[in-house]
Amino acid sequence: MAVELYNRDGHVCLMVSHLGDEDGEAVQSNQFLVIHGDNGVVIDPGGNVAYNELLLTLGRFFPPQRLTKILASHADPDIIGALDRWMTSTPATLYISRLWERFAPHFCKSGKTQGRIVGIPDAGMRIPLGDTELVALPAHFMHSEGNFQFWDPVSRILFSGDLGVSIVSPEEARRPVTSLAPLKPKMEAFHRRYMVSAKVLNYWAQMVRDLPIRMIVPQHGAPLAGPAVQEFIDWMVDFPCGVDLLTPAHYAMPG
Repeated sequence: MAVELYNRDGHVCLMVSHLGDEDGEAVQSNQFLVIHGDNGVVIDPGGNVAYNELLLTLGRFFPPQRLTKILASHADPDIIGALDRWMTSTPATLYISRLWERFAPHFCKSGKTQGRIVGIPDAGMRIPLGDTELVALPAHFMHSEGNFQFWDPVSRILFSGDLGVSIVSPEEARRPVTSLAPLKPKMEAFHRRYMVSAKVLNYWAQMVRDLPIRMIVPQHGAPLAGPAVQEFIDWMVDFPCGVDLLTPAHYAMPG
């Protein structure tokens, strides 16, 4: 079942949160469809555990054969593990960091991605969507070396990839959270390990602080809405993580 994040004047944002975690073997992940009139984009479509049901679910809202773009925040298997199948079932072009544009074809049969990958430059870019656009915002080292978030200026949703992740059940992931405090215990350990440094998070916070964001929607866990948006940005301003926490003891021969 798709969760409707936004639906107004022909612009629709949908999230599917329950795929791939039925037996607890695979990490819960969210997949997204943005529709603007006759244009459709999938963001972070996921791996093979999500593909079949996701394609059927999205097909209820938008014909897959008219899907023109797949946006990938980075190149992990839970982001584009099923790329070969998406390249077969849709005519879509993949947008991904230039760092990963020559790695992404390894998910596919030889030649299938030929002429169908756009490398996003490090500075980001504006991606046309009918008479509007989605904006690829730099999010490098959060957690991937070449990493982007996607901001939708119509819905004012920031699709934030692995930033803002909470480790929750698929049911919890369906419900937007408006107060950050109860969710922090389910977010902190992930961000300490998967984000590279406080320096990077501070730069990110300065970039988005004045952006009109109604909702931050990560690739795992619950969307952040209302007051939780600014609370999360403030939390990331000075958040020791990644290399900040390492010592020589982390680089020692195992006993």
